Amino acid sequence: MSRTTRQEESTKREGTLYISLELGWSDWKLALSTEAGEKPRLRNVRARDLAGLMAEIDRAKDRFHLRGTAAVKSCYEAGRDGFWLHRYLLSQGIDNRVVDSSSIEVNRRARQAKSGPAPIWWTV
Repeated sequence: MSRTTRQEESTKREGTLYISLELGWSDWKLALSTEAGEKPRLRNVRARDLAGLMAEIDRAKDRFHLRGTAAVKSCYEAGRDGFWLHRYLLSQGIDNRVVDSSSIEVNRRARQAKSGPAPIWWTV
């Protein structure tokens, strides 16, 4: 091992990488960070591109100066993609949570955004 390689290894820290996934039909949006309050690293990968997803995780570990063995925790909202992704992430050693959208607490008294003007055929 060269001296620079040893120095790089010693500067990397053991920590946790947190990932939030938004699963769309054509692409997946990733928000990656290492702690609360930190500006997340935002990335897109093609939907169902598992190799691309794992590559982004590796790049994020490098970007946040985490060791390759650092823990990874992820979550995504249950939906169209079901649980196959959950099983895959678990098989890769990633601690994953699937969140039911109805279990997310929201303020029901808060003002809701309007959906826009009524279609023309409604006014006839």
